Formats: sequence, C-alpha cells, structure tokens
Amino acid sequence: MLCQRRMQVVLALCLLLVLWQCFQAPRDGIGPFTQAPSLLDAPAACLTASTNGSAWFNARYNLTTGPLLTGTAHELSSDVVQWWLTLQGRSRVVQLQAILRQLFTVLQAPSGNVWDSNHRRTCAVVGNSGRLKGSGHGLRIDAHDWVLRMNRAKIAGFEQDVGMRTTHHFMYPESAVNLEPGVHLVLVPFKPLDLQWVASAFSTGELTHTYTKVKQFIKADRNKVLILSPAFLKYIHDNWTQHHGRYPSTGFTALLFALHACQQVSVFGFGADTKGNWHHYWEKNRWSGAFRRTRVHDADVEFSLIERLAAEGRILFYR
Repeated sequence: MLCQRRMQVVLALCLLLVLWQCFQAPRDGIGPFTQAPSLLDAPAACLTASTNGSAWFNARYNLTTGPLLTGTAHELSSDVVQWWLTLQGRSRVVQLQAILRQLFTVLQAPSGNVWDSNHRRTCAVVGNSGRLKGSGHGLRIDAHDWVLRMNRAKIAGFEQDVGMRTTHHFMYPESAVNLEPGVHLVLVPFKPLDLQWVASAFSTGELTHTYTKVKQFIKADRNKVLILSPAFLKYIHDNWTQHHGRYPSTGFTALLFALHACQQVSVFGFGADTKGNWHHYWEKNRWSGAFRRTRVHDADVEFSLIERLAAEGRILFYR
C-alpha cells in the first residue's frame, strides 16, 4: 500500500511538471515576457496537442499541397496559371512550358522529396521586423536545424539579435542578395519573368530588368536552388489569407513553407516594434506603416494569423 501511494505521488508530480512546462511556453504571443524558453526545452506535446483537434487549423492546412515547383509537365492547373499571371499587372501571353524547360535546363529540378517529412526538424523563421533589434534572440535562432530568412535580411552587426546561421533564404528578383555557399536560395516567383530571371542569373545574365533594375548575376549554390510553386502561393492566398491582399508576403510564405517542412516552428521578427512602427531592424528611420501602404499584402491579417497559429499551438511566436 505504501509503495502504491508513493507511486501515485510520483506520477502526480510528473504530471504537474509537464503542465508547468506547457504553460511556460509562449502560446499565443499575448502579453510581454522577458525571456522565452528554448525550443528544445518546450515539450513537443505543447506544440501539437491543441492542433490535432483544431477545426480552424485543419480547415486551412493541406499537407498534400507541395511547396516546390518540380518541372513535371502540366503540374500547374489552369486556374493556378490564370491567377498567377495577373498578380503583378495584366495577363500577357507567355510560353510557360518553354520557360519551365529553360529553367530546369539551367537548374536541377528537385527529385522526389527534398526533405523527410518524418524527421523531427526544428525551424526558425526569421522576419525582418524592427522588433528584433535588442531582442537578444541570436543564439536561440541559431540553435534550430533550419534557419529561414528573407529578402535583404542583414546579419553582420546584428548577430546578437538575429543569429549567424542561414539555411534557406527566400527572395524574388527585386529583393535578391548574394548568398554564402551551402545556403538554399528559395525563389518566390510572383510572375513568369521571375523564373526567367533566376535561369538568367545562373547562366547568361541577359535579364537585367523586370519593373526595375535587378541583379545580372547572383552568387549562390546552384545545386541548392528551390523554386516555390505558384500553386503553393495560391493555396496560401485561398486557404490562409483568404484573398486579403493581392498575394501573400515573402515572410508569411516562408512561414507556411516551414509549417509544411518542419515539425517544430519558431517565429521571430514579425509585426511592428514596441512603438507600433513597421520597419526593418537594420534601418535607422522608424517611419510607420510602410508595409501596410503597399496595399499588396494585408499586414494585419497576416499578423493575426501568426498570433492564431501560436494560440493553436502550432508555432512558438517570439514577440
């Protein structure tokens, strides 16, 4: 009888410890905290238990929607192509199959699955918000298996706040930067010309202008280039942002990529800073509302989705 009571006490203490750890994790990003727990310290159940029974999440998340363009003939449906061709202006006649053939002549098409969906991969999605400045999240970000950055993200001089590692860098022609060896360049194609640009940037350098001047050549590992599928962009537009904005932002697209590729997702550097200003962490000026004024993306809707994903337990959102 005494042993049985001792066992019950031990089990009760273990249960209380697990519950305490769950409540210590930042669940919905509401309310300030000085130091979020390490991802490796958070029990996996805290990230997944509330998601399994979530009608809200299950109505939006579609695991069968592949993020990458593979070069397979006719992989893009007519409704996807029709939507995609009008994202940045009027639709014009393009020889899409010829563009794809040229693209995967210059670059290697992904063969099979480029990641093992069963692998317990931890991923950090690092936005460019000014709220990262002074955060001290650098070491926490670098502790993840994959570190996803986007557009013109800067590291030098900001390592303490944003970390030093990058495994995947999301960009489009107008936001392109040179990358270190071994980093995946993830192209977010908002128009067919973006596919032509990346092929040109790794070969002839003939394309130097889209709607503005773009890099003629790019320094990056051509064997690690990944192209997001327009079908994946439309899936985000339909299921997640639900037609708010013309198309999803690069940052929110990277976050959804992580949800499809990673078992644990941590999100940093999204939203306005503590004073309500929307700016990049490397900028000295803090003029407010620039991201909103583009009228291309709906910043408020995307940010509310991030908060909801955190509340649902699908991501850790470091405010």
